[in-house]
Amino acid sequence: MSKPTIGFIGLGLMGGNMVENLQNKGYELVVMDLNKESVAKCVERGAKTVATAKELAAAADIVMLCLTTSTIVEKVVYAEDGLLAGFKAGSVLIDFGTSIPSSTKKIGADLAEKGVGMIDAPLGRTPAHAKDGLLNIMAAGDLETFNKVKPVLAEQGENVFHLGELGAGHTTKLINNFMGMTTVCAMSQAFAVADRAGVDRQQLFDIMSTGPSNSPFMQFCKNYAVDNVSDLGFSIANANKDLGYFLQMVSDLGTESKIAEGSSANLQAAFDAGMGQGNVPEIFDYFKTLDK
Repeated sequence: MSKPTIGFIGLGLMGGNMVENLQNKGYELVVMDLNKESVAKCVERGAKTVATAKELAAAADIVMLCLTTSTIVEKVVYAEDGLLAGFKAGSVLIDFGTSIPSSTKKIGADLAEKGVGMIDAPLGRTPAHAKDGLLNIMAAGDLETFNKVKPVLAEQGENVFHLGELGAGHTTKLINNFMGMTTVCAMSQAFAVADRAGVDRQQLFDIMSTGPSNSPFMQFCKNYAVDNVSDLGFSIANANKDLGYFLQMVSDLGTESKIAEGSSANLQAAFDAGMGQGNVPEIFDYFKTLDK
């Protein structure tokens, strides 16, 4: 059986490496991105490119998105020359980004009216894992649709999970990022408070890391707060966006999260202070200078 033709929109660090991995495994790609250099790299390796998302959808069996916000995803889908206008029945849309579940479900319902399936499949791990096809993929959607695209997902992920109905992947990713980013905020402030109180940050880490608070996130925070090494690879801007999405999801579910509100407020303040492109543990610098 021949491999499906894949359309891919969003060639950032993660998306670009995902495309390279798929090309290395013999897939035919049709790509789009606002960054022409990123498009050119894919074309040099044999990909085709088109002018509109409508053309891309018409040329592909599976369309993959690796975009930054739900707003952008909806624009790509619903624009006059967008994906919805070009999809043929039997195609599948896979959204690898981190999106608001209610938006994902709306798009899925509209695609279903055209006979198009949808999978939300947010990612874990790093761009380096993407290049090697070793991502963690949190997929959700109709089981028949999932099984249809599972062989391609398996080329991209070492661990591919099916989490249930459409939207469950994005829900899980937002909960995961809420936990992770709140942990980083708390640990970074712990180091900053220790510094202000005259407690040695290395000694604080030595004590805390021997107990149940120890975690990879603590190590990332220590690497920056103690060793000045910024190696988490996830920006304050992205964390701020994801916490905002988590709060929107919580509101859509008819509840609230004061913990997330606190983390979101700190991330927003650090972003407003010009720190958005720094990795999340660099919020230590914001906490270190924070006064009443």
